[in-house]
Amino acid sequence: MGAEKEDETKSKGWLWWLLVLVLAALVVAAAVLTLLHNFEHSKPRGDGVPGRPGPIVAEYANALEIAMQFFDYVFVAGKLVDNRISWRRDSGLQDGSDEDLDLSKGMYDAGDLVKFGFPMAFTATILSWAILEYGDQMDSVKQLGYAQDSLKWITDYLINAHPYPNVLYIQVGDPELDHNCWQRPETMTEKRPIIQINTSFPGTEVAAETAAAMASASLVFKKVNSSYSNLLLMHAQQLFTFADTYKGSYSASIPQVQEFYNSTGYGDELLWAAAWLYHATRDELYLSYVTETHGQEFANWGSSSWFSWDDKHAGTQVLLSRISYFGAKGISIAENLDLQMYRKTAEVVMCELLPNSPTSSSSRTEKFAFECTDGLIWVIKWHSLQHSMASAFLAVVYSDYMLTSQTEMLYCDGESYKPEDLRKFAMSQADYVLGQNPMEMSYLVGYGGSYPQYVHHRGSSIPIDAKTGCRDGFKWLYSPKPNPNVAVGALVGGPFFNETYIDSRNNSMQAEPSTYNTALLVALLSGLVTSSSVVQSFS
Repeated sequence: MGAEKEDETKSKGWLWWLLVLVLAALVVAAAVLTLLHNFEHSKPRGDGVPGRPGPIVAEYANALEIAMQFFDYVFVAGKLVDNRISWRRDSGLQDGSDEDLDLSKGMYDAGDLVKFGFPMAFTATILSWAILEYGDQMDSVKQLGYAQDSLKWITDYLINAHPYPNVLYIQVGDPELDHNCWQRPETMTEKRPIIQINTSFPGTEVAAETAAAMASASLVFKKVNSSYSNLLLMHAQQLFTFADTYKGSYSASIPQVQEFYNSTGYGDELLWAAAWLYHATRDELYLSYVTETHGQEFANWGSSSWFSWDDKHAGTQVLLSRISYFGAKGISIAENLDLQMYRKTAEVVMCELLPNSPTSSSSRTEKFAFECTDGLIWVIKWHSLQHSMASAFLAVVYSDYMLTSQTEMLYCDGESYKPEDLRKFAMSQADYVLGQNPMEMSYLVGYGGSYPQYVHHRGSSIPIDAKTGCRDGFKWLYSPKPNPNVAVGALVGGPFFNETYIDSRNNSMQAEPSTYNTALLVALLSGLVTSSSVVQSFS
């Protein structure tokens, strides 16, 4: 009996160890499957669907939420709905009424109360591009809905500003009259004339930029509101035809805009608009326009340029690189040398942005004693942050094109760089703006513990209960007190080349925010707030 019990005990012991081994094997197998599952979502996807966003970067998420509030009524005109900004009210409700038009919506371009169509349309195009590339990342931090609403507020205005195929209203308000007053938008007293371009007084660049805004926005709303998307696309196509048929600079047709938003040429806007229309329609006529028909004439292949409201070359080159990276039905990339030239020129731009590249641009400030800083891209003293934000946005987009297409290297004059190098550069520009700079302050109003207090902005500078007219409001411009209303989300003009900033309300060169600067920051932060592969087709 003792031997039998011993054998029985040994048998149970082996069974117990066998059970332990089986359970351990199952645990290991489950872990392997989990790793494989996570890997599938972290690697570039090949089906045109973004992978799951990675971990949220808290600093960028916070900054994005703040920046979006700028578009959520700090600068908007019209009858406000669900207003999150306590010191703003309805304004500009009669804009356009003299011509039986409703031009009450849209946005004031900067610290004044004029609606300039050229930079406003560019603002819309950038918001659209950000949503198309990074809508899933915006959604992961609950900002996508706000972005779509802000975009629609502008495109509603643009639709009303285009009452006939060859007529586009491009301005509301007289800058000279406006600049002689300092008052809140809610209490404006000056006359607000409206200005149009037409067949007799063409404006190719502003018509083409508006076409780009509407074409890109049509893609944003395609699955959200198909009828609205179709309406936008119809306007975009009409405006492109108008811009291309009646060529002429709006700066020549309307000389008074030269002091404020003077155009340096319209070829880049025609390519930009055609590129967006190709993405929106897949009509090869638009692709032919940017390649064999007008590429040689307008594209400046092989030459780098700075992306801005006035110059769309670099943006067009990156946007058309999408086709080179991801292909398109019926298009032979290998045989289309012109498309290859857009990608090669985009690479020239990227190589100039990388701080350690042999062809790195010298248009940047000195490095300073903060970790992981490469200097700020700095081109001009007016709204200096526009070029750094635009450059950083293009860099993060191009980096994600490389990652999604599994392109491992970018070659710059014999040196190789990874997508992570472009992303690191983009982060350095964002970090500079958010406080890692010699001034140790954030240039984004409302972010961090130190940011500009004397923003050059009428509504922000005048108490909500002040009773002022046109001229007597200037006492608030020259007041020594900080702004009583915080322009949350406004990105001010930025530092001088020596990296100093004078926080003075009368310093419009540095202290004035703008729609396009903030739109570029929103686009950049949307690309950095988390990470995932980008869609391979917008449509």
